[in-house]
Amino acid sequence: MEKILIVDDDPEILEIIAEVLKQAGYTVDTATDGRKAIRRIEAECYDLVITDLNLPEIDGMKILKYIIDDQSRDAMCIILTGYGTIKGSVEAIKMGAFDYITKPAKSDEILMVVEKALKYRHLQRENILLKQQLRKKYRFENFVGDSKPIQKVYELIEKVADTDSTVLITGESGTGKELIAKAIHYNSYRRDNPMVVINCGAIPEELLESELFGHEKGAFTGAHKMRVGRFELANAGTIFLDEIGDMSPNLQVKLLRVLQEQKFERVGGTRTLEIDVRIIAATNKNLINAVNKGIFRQDLYYRLNVIPIKVPPLRHRKSDIPLLVDFFITKFNTQKRKQISELPRDAVSALMEYDWPGNVRELENMVERVIILANGQKVSLDDIPESIKGKAKRVESVEVNIPMGGIVFDEAVEEYEKKLILQALDETNWVKTKAAKLLNINRTTLIEKMKKKKLHKPASDL
Repeated sequence: MEKILIVDDDPEILEIIAEVLKQAGYTVDTATDGRKAIRRIEAECYDLVITDLNLPEIDGMKILKYIIDDQSRDAMCIILTGYGTIKGSVEAIKMGAFDYITKPAKSDEILMVVEKALKYRHLQRENILLKQQLRKKYRFENFVGDSKPIQKVYELIEKVADTDSTVLITGESGTGKELIAKAIHYNSYRRDNPMVVINCGAIPEELLESELFGHEKGAFTGAHKMRVGRFELANAGTIFLDEIGDMSPNLQVKLLRVLQEQKFERVGGTRTLEIDVRIIAATNKNLINAVNKGIFRQDLYYRLNVIPIKVPPLRHRKSDIPLLVDFFITKFNTQKRKQISELPRDAVSALMEYDWPGNVRELENMVERVIILANGQKVSLDDIPESIKGKAKRVESVEVNIPMGGIVFDEAVEEYEKKLILQALDETNWVKTKAAKLLNINRTTLIEKMKKKKLHKPASDL
């Protein structure tokens, strides 16, 4: 039960209030002056302090200030006051007291104010706990994966999180771009303010402007009242613009102004609104190509691309697959009330052979499906979808089987060499020095072979 300290130099008042609260089930301590009260507060953890203003040596305002200044204590404070000191009680509330009780107080009034104060404190603690859990959920240290490509992403998040720099996150669908945006926000000084997410590709152009900037009453047919836009909602926090590459040229101009000036007008409005918002954008498209084609503004691209973060596809971080599988098994065991053990080695090997075009999202969906459909507590290779197992087997057959009609040896060797080089480049995200090291050849030799075989980095990875 909650613990309460009552402070008053009148023993009769102390006894009356203490008895009322004890009968209600609270644990109660008392003090007859401010000095004793401070000593008790230092020694004990109180949920609530009820104090008179007029006390010998140390008055109630100093007790209140002591509680407020010590941030390690989150005790609520209620002021006891006579009719002649109500003005002082109002000052105490401005300073941080929850409420005041006028003496002589009735039992039901005391209990009502105490219950309200403790309920408010409980809500405060709950809110703090939820925010801490949310921050913990999106801390970059807790992201699953220890491969070099994903470690580089963690390092970037750590460096840029607590700044106001605009971030552009690029990568294929399903790689976790929104998770990275949330990790940046919840590790920044804006963490206690809103993070507003909007998918620019999921909303028609004619509605997206109103969603972003809001509109005034009568701005268009159906605008029956004023509406606040996402940028206003995100004020003092972060706005995450997902699929920014799908934004129309008309809206790109307006977004550019927000980036440059942190100002905009609602649709149909004339009043300029100022905001303080950090912008994080994401896309699965190649914006450089879009700029070259004239469908994305070059000046907007450079404004967005202050801090670029490229999220590697799962095929470039296959060493993380076993860790991700274990993570998702634990997650879905809890959600689905299952007790599936880890996947057998041959099943994990099949997953490692697959290219995962849907990336981490596809892997997560696959694990969820396997867990739901599994019989008993064990999963075997047979439980893995045929589309994934089949892909793994086809890769193996191309590499080791000789057709009945025979082969042209030099062409087969040439093709095999090409596959080895492509696999090494793919595994190292096309870093030639690392690929050459994997193949145990010189970098110059690798470059010559790439030229001879006309191997170029895919446009989507540029």
